[in-house]
Amino acid sequence: MSEYRLKLYVIGQTPRAERAIANLRELCEKEFDGRSYEVEVIDILENPQIAEKERIIATPMLVMFLPQPMRRVIGDLSDSDKVLMGLGLAPSPPRNS
Repeated sequence: MSEYRLKLYVIGQTPRAERAIANLRELCEKEFDGRSYEVEVIDILENPQIAEKERIIATPMLVMFLPQPMRRVIGDLSDSDKVLMGLGLAPSPPRNS
């Protein structure tokens, strides 16, 4: 079983979708090196029923199913620090007191 399970929802083969896919691959190679992970890319143009079932409201949307809790990040995933924070995989920045 994979330690991390992610799904990336996109609409077609647009430049934004392609950027999100490339950014996700780079992020996974860097952050999950040596750990087990599974990534699935779902084109909701080809599978519109999935968008409704999974409550996809915007794309590209990355959903991390494992480990729990499920987390969602919307955008082209170009800011890896924000993506990692959104997925709960990086510490939050310190707050100014």
